[in-house]
Amino acid sequence: MKQIALTTALAVALALPAQADESTNQENPGLMEKGVQLFFEGLLREMQPAFRDMEGLSEQLEPALRGFVENMGPALGDLLGQIEDFSKYHPPEILPNGDIILRRKSAKEIKAPEGEVDL
Repeated sequence: MKQIALTTALAVALALPAQADESTNQENPGLMEKGVQLFFEGLLREMQPAFRDMEGLSEQLEPALRGFVENMGPALGDLLGQIEDFSKYHPPEILPNGDIILRRKSAKEIKAPEGEVDL
């Protein structure tokens, strides 16, 4: 969450000119500088509730994600060990009964660029 706020603040800083030109100074910024500054200040005010909501959501999801990684991590590691090269497989398919399958491509499909295989 803090990274998003820092990124936004950095964007604001980069949007403002690094140096004022001869017609403006620090006490009297130009219209473009004022406009950009007001735009980003308004954007930050509008985004603050969303940032707070995202922070709450991440706190709610953390235990579920941690449990998923603890339970599924070893199984996914085993699967990755068995599948040497994902480019040799078609995208996963979900069957009507809920099973997920990975179909291996034929030698002809592996050699030919995608979309050029006669089936």
